[in-house]
Amino acid sequence: MDASLTDLPNLAYSNLPPILLAASSEAAMMRAERTINASSLRVGATISIEEAGERLDRQGSAAALWIELDRDCGGPMDELLSRVSSDVAAGRYAAIISTTAALVDPLTARVEESAVEVIVDADEGERIAALAVAMARRGLPLRVADVASERNAERLRQLSEEVNRIASTLARLSAGPVPTPQALDLPPLGDLPPLPSETVRHVIRARRLRSRFFHEELFADPAWDMLLDLLQAEIGQLRVPVSSLCIAAAVPATTALRWLKTMVEQGLFIRRADPHDGRRVFVELAPETSRSMRRYFAEVGPVPAI
Repeated sequence: MDASLTDLPNLAYSNLPPILLAASSEAAMMRAERTINASSLRVGATISIEEAGERLDRQGSAAALWIELDRDCGGPMDELLSRVSSDVAAGRYAAIISTTAALVDPLTARVEESAVEVIVDADEGERIAALAVAMARRGLPLRVADVASERNAERLRQLSEEVNRIASTLARLSAGPVPTPQALDLPPLGDLPPLPSETVRHVIRARRLRSRFFHEELFADPAWDMLLDLLQAEIGQLRVPVSSLCIAAAVPATTALRWLKTMVEQGLFIRRADPHDGRRVFVELAPETSRSMRRYFAEVGPVPAI
C-alpha cells in the first residue's frame, strides 16, 4: 500500500493537521478514506499497518490517526496498537480504531488508553461520531459533509445521549468507596449467605427471554448485564475475556466496549492480563463491586430479580 497525500477541496479545513490512515487491506483503506472524506477533513497519508510505526516517527503533526482493521496482522498490529495507546496517553494525537468483532480480544489486550476511540463493525454514522469525539478531544472542529449530514447528525446526537447516560449511571454506582484495583482476591462474604450460581443464571436467562416478546432496545442495560455475567463467572471461578463480556452485554460491541472502558476507569471492573496469552485480557469484578452485588441478592432474597 503506497503512501499518498490527498488534499480535499474544502478550504475551511486546509490549515488543520491531516488525518493519517493505516489499514490492514486495500478494502479497509477505501472504507477509512470514505469516512474522512465525508467529514471534510484532509487525508495526510495512507499507509499499511506494517509501515505505520515508521511513518509516525517521521510525521511532524497530525490531528488524528485512523486505524482500519479487517484482518489480524499479527506482530506488526500488536506493536502499532501498543504504540498508539502510549502516544495518545502522551497527547501526541487522537486515535480511532475501527475493527471487527473477531479482533476485539487482541485489540483490547494492547489498547488501554481510555482516550482511544474503538468502534466495532460500525456503520457510517457511528464512524463519523467516533471521529467527532476524537477531534473534540484535540480541540479541533468537525463539520460533516452535506451529503451525509442529516444521518450522521442523528448518530452524533445518539452518541451524546449514550455517553451522558453512562456518566449518570456510573455516578450512582460509584457513590460509595471506590474499590482498589490491586486487590484481586475474592472478597470475604462476612455474614452474607452463599449465592448459588443458579440464582444468577436464572436472572440472566429471564432477561434474555424478554427479547422473544419485545424489542431488545426497550431493555438495554449493558452495565447490569455485564455485572451479572461477571458475578456468575466469579461464583463459578471462571475467567471472562473482553469479547465474551461484550456478548453478555447484549448491545453492539462498540457500546459494550465504551461501557467496559468507563467501568474500569471507575474502579468497578478490573482488567487482568491472561498469563498464557499476551493477546487477551480478562475482566473481573472489583472486590467492593462483588460485595455490593452479593448484598443486593441477599436483600432481594429467594425471589429472582429481573
